[in-house]
Amino acid sequence: MRSTSWACCTRRSAEPCTVRTMRLAHRESGSPEAPPLVLLHGLTSDGTAWDAVAAHFATRHRVLVPDLRGHGRSPHPGTYSFELMRDDVLALLDELALPSVGLIGHSLGGVVAYLLASRHPARVTRLVLEETPPPIPLDLPSPQRPSGPLGYDWAARPAIVHRLNAPDPAWWDALPGITVPTLVVAGGEESHLPQQAIAAMADRFPAGRLVTIPAGHRVHVLRPREFCAAVEEFLSTSQPTPPAS
Repeated sequence: MRSTSWACCTRRSAEPCTVRTMRLAHRESGSPEAPPLVLLHGLTSDGTAWDAVAAHFATRHRVLVPDLRGHGRSPHPGTYSFELMRDDVLALLDELALPSVGLIGHSLGGVVAYLLASRHPARVTRLVLEETPPPIPLDLPSPQRPSGPLGYDWAARPAIVHRLNAPDPAWWDALPGITVPTLVVAGGEESHLPQQAIAAMADRFPAGRLVTIPAGHRVHVLRPREFCAAVEEFLSTSQPTPPAS
């Protein structure tokens, strides 16, 4: 798997009063000429969580797997929000001269993915949201810092959990404007996320589909074959949104 590690600030976000974006460490696999597919990991994880899935899709896609800010080998700047993470991913696409990509996001990565698709619709051809927290107020407990070394910046965790408990209402309102083919993967009753709310979120997407794989929150880790099969079927049967001319 090809690997590139970045660790400095580059472009500014289009939104006012934001911190500079981070150059994200990322891994690549597959042919550079194949359709690009970007995999975004969840909170406290990193890109290695996608290794099995990346290997599966690299036979037909150029697969890019970044570590989001504060995670893995990417910078740990101490400042975290979904919007900043979205802009970091957009900066990566710009750096690699990728006009549009398929996006797969797990949990935190799913929120980043749909925010990018909402704000920059021409950059996303298809969207897969695995166990993605719906943008409604949740009641997640305040996290307690574990003992021992961490593979992520602890400051990211309370910041993200706070935002999940109090999301911007505009996020929910914007979902019907995401018109690309969208697959929502739910984990069933073993998940800590409200499954009815995930189903309601899937209904908000004009070209949305919902599939439930009873594995809990980490579907792609605990049921990789079923997850890859569902995504493969979606990618092969949905018509990708063409890139902007």
